[in-house]
Amino acid sequence: MIVEINGNPLDVELLGGDDPSKPLLIAHHGAPGLGSRREPKAAFGHLADLFRVLVFDARGSGRSGDTPPFTHEQWVADIDALREWAGAEQIVMAGGSYGGFLAMEYAIAHPSRVHALVLRDTAPDHEHEAAAMANARASARIEVDEDKLARIMNGEIRDNDDFRDCWASILPLYDHDFDPASLPERIDSVDYHYATHNFAFAVNQKTYDVKPGLPSVSCPTLVTVGRSDWITPVECSETIASLIPDSSLVIFEKSGHSPPLEEPERFQRVVRDFLVEKVLG
Repeated sequence: MIVEINGNPLDVELLGGDDPSKPLLIAHHGAPGLGSRREPKAAFGHLADLFRVLVFDARGSGRSGDTPPFTHEQWVADIDALREWAGAEQIVMAGGSYGGFLAMEYAIAHPSRVHALVLRDTAPDHEHEAAAMANARASARIEVDEDKLARIMNGEIRDNDDFRDCWASILPLYDHDFDPASLPERIDSVDYHYATHNFAFAVNQKTYDVKPGLPSVSCPTLVTVGRSDWITPVECSETIASLIPDSSLVIFEKSGHSPPLEEPERFQRVVRDFLVEKVLG
C-alpha cells in the first residue's frame, strides 16, 4: 500500500495482521537507490506469527517517491513516522547493510522507542570502504573495472543505465557460493534510483560514524554477519558488538553479505530465539 509519510509516498507492507497487541518490528532495507522491501521481507517475514512486521521501500528507493532530501536524518524521521502510523509506542528495529546504519541511527536518536535491535552485515562508520575496495580487487570472481568500482563507491553514477551497469559489475562479490545463472534475474529485479545512491555515498557516507553513540544504546542487540562479507567485513560487526553494552554477535560461516538468503534456517532460528527471549519472554 502507498502511505504518505513526511510529504513523500512510501510503498509499505504490513505483515502479521493489524492486531495492535502484537509487537511491531520495522525492518529497513539496505542499498539506498537499489534496495527494496523484498530484502527485509525475506529476512524477517517469518516472524509474522509473533510480530507485526513492517517492511517498506525507503524514500528514493523501490516504488516509493523520490522526494529529497536523502539524508540519514530524513530516513530516521520516516521510520519514526511509520512507527506512529502503525500505532506502536515501541518497536523492534532491524536493518541490514546500509539499513543497519539507519537502524543504529534510529536507536541512538529514539532510545525510548526501541525494545530491541537486530543488525545484519553493517558497519559503525565509513572506514569499511577501504577494506571493501581491497576485497573487490583481491577477488578471483571479477576482473575489477576500476572506473565502475570507484564511481559506485564514491557516488558518481551518471544515470540509471549506468547504475545498472556498475551494479552488475560488482554483484558477483556478494555471495559466499556464487551462482552466475542468478545474475540476470537479480539485475533485472531492481528499481534503479541513481540520485539516491549518489547522495548516500557521496554525501552521507563520507561523514558517517555512529561509534560515539553506540555505548548509549541500552536495548538488547543482536549483531549478525556473514564470514565472507566483502563490503562490511566481520571486523565491522565486531566493533559494533564491542560498543553496544547488551549485545551478542553471531557469525554465519557459510554466508557472504546476506545470511538470511544463504543460511536461512539458521538465521531465522537465531533471530527468533533472540526476540522470543528479549522481547516476548
